[in-house]
Amino acid sequence: MKQQISRGLSAFTFIEAMVVILSLGVLVSIILPAFMKAPRRYHARFPCAFNLGEIGRAYRIWEDDNHGQFPAAEWVANGGWRESLANPDQGANCWTNYAIMADDLGQSPEFLVCPADERRPAKKFLAKEMSLGPGEFAFMNNSNLSYFVGVSANVNEPGSILGGDRNLGLGTVPDAGYGCSPTNGKGNDVAVPIAGPVSWSLKMHSASNAAGLGNILLGDGSVQLVSSASFRTNWLNHAAPTTNWPIGHAPSSPSIRLVFP
Repeated sequence: MKQQISRGLSAFTFIEAMVVILSLGVLVSIILPAFMKAPRRYHARFPCAFNLGEIGRAYRIWEDDNHGQFPAAEWVANGGWRESLANPDQGANCWTNYAIMADDLGQSPEFLVCPADERRPAKKFLAKEMSLGPGEFAFMNNSNLSYFVGVSANVNEPGSILGGDRNLGLGTVPDAGYGCSPTNGKGNDVAVPIAGPVSWSLKMHSASNAAGLGNILLGDGSVQLVSSASFRTNWLNHAAPTTNWPIGHAPSSPSIRLVFP
């Protein structure tokens, strides 16, 4: 007599497989539209942090080749822009800080615009390097830049504020626009009191959250995604005040100097 072998588990039948596929399809149809409707600035948080991470890497390469100084602290003769910062109102020159690091950024100015920003990345640092097609821009001003510069950041102070999203503003009420960064591309040279108050505007990563949200780049090249309150309490309040202010323009309270595009 032949012994029968019973199977504890049987393979999916065609109908069962179709039921599973249809169930997955229903789930995707529910979840995907909600994901797609989420604010663009929400999905852009991670690419933006990646961009700042690449900028931080470029800073470290540059300072390693330039006496341990970031571009804002190095003399023009050595490739920096320190002399310019001896003058006030340097917002219009914010872009030059990044153009100085063009080689260290792999000649890729695409890293200099956050996907959540209304600005669009340039194609090349210099127009003469290639012919530009329709809708392509050369990186030659602030119009293709999303990140401010902390001009007094120091490589020996890992927690110093080296850069960050341009939608940072003064005060505790979030600005509806881009905070200290004007829409005309002329930039802004700002003394930010280390006691605050500052807050992220409702643009970019805040996703209409009144608490605000933004990325900052630190002196050690790391990137932090912080709320307005966390930025004030955990980073700004511990920053070393800028000391090399332009003559006659030192603020009355301890502050750091941020140059916005």
